Amino acid sequence: MLINRVITAVSIRIKNKLRPPKSELEQLRDRGLKYGKNFEFYNSLIDQGHCWLVEIGDDVTITNSTILAHDASTKAYIGKSKIGKVKIGDRVFIGFNSVVLCNVTIGNDVIVAAGSIVTRSIPDNSIVAGNPARVIGKTSEYIEKHKANLAIKPVFDTYWPYKTQEQIQLIQEELQDDFGYDE
Repeated sequence: MLINRVITAVSIRIKNKLRPPKSELEQLRDRGLKYGKNFEFYNSLIDQGHCWLVEIGDDVTITNSTILAHDASTKAYIGKSKIGKVKIGDRVFIGFNSVVLCNVTIGNDVIVAAGSIVTRSIPDNSIVAGNPARVIGKTSEYIEKHKANLAIKPVFDTYWPYKTQEQIQLIQEELQDDFGYDE
């Protein structure tokens, strides 16, 4: 019995070395998730049970957030979960700790602020924030404002993992009472 377990464990290790386990994103794609080029997916959750209802465009970043294509709040009452497509356009940023609920379309060039709960569709060129998320501005105006700030605010060019202690100390001093921009 013990020898069989050892042989099985060794077989699994050899198999995993020859064919490493798939990443979470690869598994979601295999289950039907559609996403475009330059999709950045950091510590986030996409509804595994209904990922085939999720479409994500090009140049999208999702950070520490949740995308749901189902709502099980109805299950105990009517025996079924509500489901709906989630469509995320091109050039979308979904900030830390946000939740996108089912049956929502997020347009192109959208910024979803950290901590937002997206309960309804968002038009192109919008910044949304809050719970529930609501439009607070235009992406194009926000980007222009920050491009202009690059000329007057501190700008740092070393990517964060490569910063020296001296660079970190300088940044801390320069940002004592203001903000700046980093790589």
